[in-house]
Amino acid sequence: MEQWLMLGVAMLATGTVAGVLAGLFGIGGGIVIVPVLETALGYVGVDPAIRMHIAVGTSLATIVPTSISSARAHHERRSVDVDIVRRWAVFILVGALLGAWIASQVHSRVLAIVFATLALLVALKMLLAPDGRNLTAEVPRGPLVAIVPTAIGCFSSMMGIGGGTFSVMSLTLFNEPIHRAVGTAALFGLVISLPGTIGFIAAGWADPRLPTGSLGYVSLVGFACIAPATFLAAPLGARIAHAFRPKHLKMLFGAFLIIASARLFLRALA
Repeated sequence: MEQWLMLGVAMLATGTVAGVLAGLFGIGGGIVIVPVLETALGYVGVDPAIRMHIAVGTSLATIVPTSISSARAHHERRSVDVDIVRRWAVFILVGALLGAWIASQVHSRVLAIVFATLALLVALKMLLAPDGRNLTAEVPRGPLVAIVPTAIGCFSSMMGIGGGTFSVMSLTLFNEPIHRAVGTAALFGLVISLPGTIGFIAAGWADPRLPTGSLGYVSLVGFACIAPATFLAAPLGARIAHAFRPKHLKMLFGAFLIIASARLFLRALA
């Protein structure tokens, strides 16, 4: 009983931090939730062979209400680019379904290294490159552009994150203003997390190793503790984001990516 109580407290704290990050950077909080939840599940004796599956699946489930809360807060400030959402949403959805399907086939260390490398490069771009030096003057159109949102959905679903990290990186490289990039990424989190959650529920439906209170690879206990905290904390992050000047928000996001990148490199190479 004491172990489960400590697990609940850890999940509530994790959800609060993840919610603030969701509103602040347009991320779903999975980059915080997944490693903490995986460790917590180990503490209560969950089979190590499925800990990461449950952590990723549960993270995606908690991102659903977080994304709704964060996107609503940004939309009220007119910081969601509806045109980009219309053009990219279908491709992100397809990518998220693909990512949930192949998650068990791809080694997590490879994903971690690829993600960490990309995050580090874009962080350096945000911190060191002068404003105005982007890949394009505006978000491009055309059939080849579909590769970008499809990849965002795929890798985000596989890693249990809301896609904000990839989305904000991509949109800012296409010269999207940082506040609109963050707000748009928050809405993309819903497009990624909902189908991803369904995929992980289906994948773990008959697994006999699941702990009590699980729906496939989604921990209902984890969802019940984390989701309310992230939902309530996301608007606070959005308010904090709009208190920063665009240049300062870019620097803050760049610093966040460097920290996340370092953590992933250490984990992959350990």
